[in-house]
Amino acid sequence: VQLQASGGGLVQAGGSLRLSCATSGRTFSPYAMGWFRQAPGNEREFVAAIRWSTGTTYYADSMKGRFTVARDNAKNTVYLLMNSLKAEDTAVYYCAARRFAPAMSSDYDYWGQGTQVTVSS
Repeated sequence: VQLQASGGGLVQAGGSLRLSCATSGRTFSPYAMGWFRQAPGNEREFVAAIRWSTGTTYYADSMKGRFTVARDNAKNTVYLLMNSLKAEDTAVYYCAARRFAPAMSSDYDYWGQGTQVTVSS
């Protein structure tokens, strides 16, 4: 299973970005797909996740109301729409897949390569 994240870039504070994560490889039906981020000098942190079968979403408290996670089952793709971006959102964003519950976990099974998001203030 391969995960390919894309959509990162440079954006001004207050702007928006949409990240995409496409999955490929063998037939794949994860329990959940998640987004994580890691800023320089910081540990990787959970951002959001979505249950693949039901679409139930989960968010870190600091992202609620600004970030939206969604999936397109037909395209095997998960998205992270980020609005009202702040300088502190600057990080490498990773998508990941987890085979079993729970969705809110740092222990995901498959990881993409990451995409850089830089928010200028």
